[in-house]
Amino acid sequence: MGRLSVVDEIFLRGHRGLGTPIALQGLWRTADRVDPALLVRVHEALRSGPLGRRVVRPRVPGARRAWRPNVRAYPIRRAEGVLPVADLLGWADAQGAGLDPEYGPGWRLSTAALDDGGSVVSLTCSHVLADGRALVLAVDDALGGARVRPADLSGRESDWADARRQWSIVLRGTAAALRHGVPRQPGAPSRDEQPRGADNATHSAILQCPAAEWDRVAARDGGTANSLFIHLVATVLRDSGFPGDTIETSLPVDTRDEPRVDNDLAMTRIAITRADTPATIRALARSAYEHRMSAPGGMPEELLQVIPDRWAYALSKGAGERDILCSNIGTLPASLLELGPHRCTGVAARAIHPGLTTARLPRTRLSGYLCRIGDDYVLSLVSLDPERIESAGTLRELAVRAVNSAGLHASAW
Repeated sequence: MGRLSVVDEIFLRGHRGLGTPIALQGLWRTADRVDPALLVRVHEALRSGPLGRRVVRPRVPGARRAWRPNVRAYPIRRAEGVLPVADLLGWADAQGAGLDPEYGPGWRLSTAALDDGGSVVSLTCSHVLADGRALVLAVDDALGGARVRPADLSGRESDWADARRQWSIVLRGTAAALRHGVPRQPGAPSRDEQPRGADNATHSAILQCPAAEWDRVAARDGGTANSLFIHLVATVLRDSGFPGDTIETSLPVDTRDEPRVDNDLAMTRIAITRADTPATIRALARSAYEHRMSAPGGMPEELLQVIPDRWAYALSKGAGERDILCSNIGTLPASLLELGPHRCTGVAARAIHPGLTTARLPRTRLSGYLCRIGDDYVLSLVSLDPERIESAGTLRELAVRAVNSAGLHASAW
């Protein structure tokens, strides 16, 4: 306990430049101006809550990195002046800069006054600290909702004991795998071309749709809310000019059995063709959720924690990356519908990629995030294909066209 998991360390390598940098973000839009004193109280609750931790290195080779409490926090970042609603997502995309899960605060609370009379509040944290569901749990905890189990940061097991345990697992598991032949490491997935002349690596769009309408359309087409979501993300990518006949899709799976603020997820995948519908995607996803991605050739995944970072990166490069990623974060707690006395007109949860450049783009071309809050579904899209989706406006138009074609009516943030 108190040690990083294999998934934590994959995200840590991404933070260090070995992979794709990822931060999780929750966004709240309120109908009126948020009371600054309220945000101070939320900030203090977050500082002393489950996000208040950092990574420390082990002193013994082979031992896992550990978590330690960290009450240091960035001050609340307040935008100067009044932010036009048209610039909201550009402002939000910039709130992941400077997060450091090792040496500095790994999360940030930000806010801006909007020119529609309301406010936007952003909570951004390094993916090393939490996955999407975990960020929701941390906010719910800070707002006085359901309490999460505190992380065990005591590190009661010594580095020596942890190293012995890790090496024992790795040696036994590797020997067992090798008895079945030396595993062939598949080539890391990559793009078939590099973007040319693009200024920004990513673009964002958020759409909000009545939940009753979303569920009705999904049922009409023989699908579920989740399979309709996956179908829409695939449609946006295809309409952007994606040339392939099949869209390879990554699906994160929440594996936690109790509320915990950590990275408790696995990955699976499906392949979507032009003929697929929400009904056929429903069947594909149901089967895929029973078969999670694992280490190649049956090698123990703990191997990635006892070898040098660059070797681990080479072995795991591109793990979980496909053409699109569809992360269904689920129904958000009712506590997130309000910030103190302030009614929220929209709540979104997504990932962003601070510091990502066009030279380091992953295979993933489009990421989609779905959550339900109150009477709405909120669909967040992040494009990582600046060659075909050259602006946030282009992405928004593609998304609106896709939802309208499905028979949905949605409002864009």
